[in-house]
Amino acid sequence: MMELKKKLAFLYPTYVLAIVSIGYVLGELGHYMIGVTSKAIATDLHYGDITCQLNNTELDLNGSPEVCSDANDSDTCMALTIDGVPYCEWTYNGLGLDYQILAGPSFIAVFTIVGVIMGFLADKFNRVRMLGIATAVFSVAIVVSGAVTEYWHLVVLRMIMAAGESACNPLSTGILSDIFPEEKRALVMSIFNWGIYGGYGIAFPVGRYVPPLNVWGLGWRLCYYAAGIVALIFAFLTYFTLKEPERQSIGEDAANTDGKKITIWSVMKDPRVIMLCLAASIRHCGGMCFAYNCDLYYQIYFPSYDLGWWLFAVTIIVGSIGVVVGGVISDKFVAKMGIRSRVVILAISQIVATPFAFGSVYCEPVGAMITLGISYFFAEMWFGILFAILVEIVPLHVRSTTVGVFLFVMNNIGGNLPIAVEPVSKAIGYRESLYIFYVAFYLISSLMFLLTVFLMPAGISTTSQPTTKDITGVDNIVFTTDETNLPTITNLVKNFKQTDTESSRL
Repeated sequence: MMELKKKLAFLYPTYVLAIVSIGYVLGELGHYMIGVTSKAIATDLHYGDITCQLNNTELDLNGSPEVCSDANDSDTCMALTIDGVPYCEWTYNGLGLDYQILAGPSFIAVFTIVGVIMGFLADKFNRVRMLGIATAVFSVAIVVSGAVTEYWHLVVLRMIMAAGESACNPLSTGILSDIFPEEKRALVMSIFNWGIYGGYGIAFPVGRYVPPLNVWGLGWRLCYYAAGIVALIFAFLTYFTLKEPERQSIGEDAANTDGKKITIWSVMKDPRVIMLCLAASIRHCGGMCFAYNCDLYYQIYFPSYDLGWWLFAVTIIVGSIGVVVGGVISDKFVAKMGIRSRVVILAISQIVATPFAFGSVYCEPVGAMITLGISYFFAEMWFGILFAILVEIVPLHVRSTTVGVFLFVMNNIGGNLPIAVEPVSKAIGYRESLYIFYVAFYLISSLMFLLTVFLMPAGISTTSQPTTKDITGVDNIVFTTDETNLPTITNLVKNFKQTDTESSRL
């Protein structure tokens, strides 16, 4: 048995990456599914705006006298017919201020605050155990969301879901950065952070095609029951099959030999961190704005086109390729040119993505999907590269706390600004509001990332060294000493990593 464990020890890092990444995908599925199921839920729970919309009657609408959305009251709406058959209905469209609060602030407010707390605790306690519990929390919230009967129930559950999911990034980022060496770090971070887009992409077919099936009479509720139950399985696997890795100094932290104690405040005042945080906040706003509104946007502007599978393919397939390519290129260049090269790749990828993001809103359905695919290929490189940069310029003892604070600022700005889409869309139009909060924000963040390049040091970093255990609370001694004498797969991986990390270049 021990011989088998030794042979399989090399697979353990990949296993950890798979478990935490899939768990994150499921959390993000619960997060973004509201954007696709909102119309069905609003019809059931009665919240948001009521408008005239195309109904499910299968009529040939070519040459129809009027567009449904032009009708401003129920009588005018129902009077729109073809051969005496109404082709419009006066019902909830899933949008409105109620929806924007549900999708954004109710989730983001808790997500950001608890995320900082989780980041602080992650620097002091067992991250794997905390991640397992947090995954269980958001899993239960997703399941119970399928049983709600009032709007406010859903708001409360979105807050609980946010509290659990807020732990995923700071905890998993720390765990993965301690397991994988620098030459693989951007790719690993990209794969993990692709969970955002994985969950978002899967939400399209799940939210669009499962509710109409009305399996067991559950409608939209089945989406939440199924997603939550699967997430609970991964919460169990996280808690019981993963082990806390030994914490390691990496990047600039490994090169810091003057013994000066660096605090979270001094880290957050670093011009590089400030610039990265502001640029990331604006870029995140653009991404969240499109994520919350794209399905409803395409349904409103192109009601005759079923784009669910197209959106799934663009986000899952094209986005995945972009994530991998971005991570691989970043890891290749950092070995020769240092951390600055990561920022260069980050800036260039977002600049290239911007004009195609404009096309995804401006063009007709076919052109919109083509330009959206190209935009996604370049745009989705950003998150993994960003956090690879962050963990390499932040000291070990405040790494998870910094990620938590970084996410707090980024999500408060990027997650709450999309609520402005509602009043702006009523003033100048829905499509025009997306030009501002989606396309223009992509462009602004691209330029800010480009300016950040000049704040980064040139050249390559020094060799990483594992940290030495002490009793200051930084390492998880209380959680690891009871495991040191057990022949676990984690110990085998730890021994294997000692040689690997000492010879790697940072």
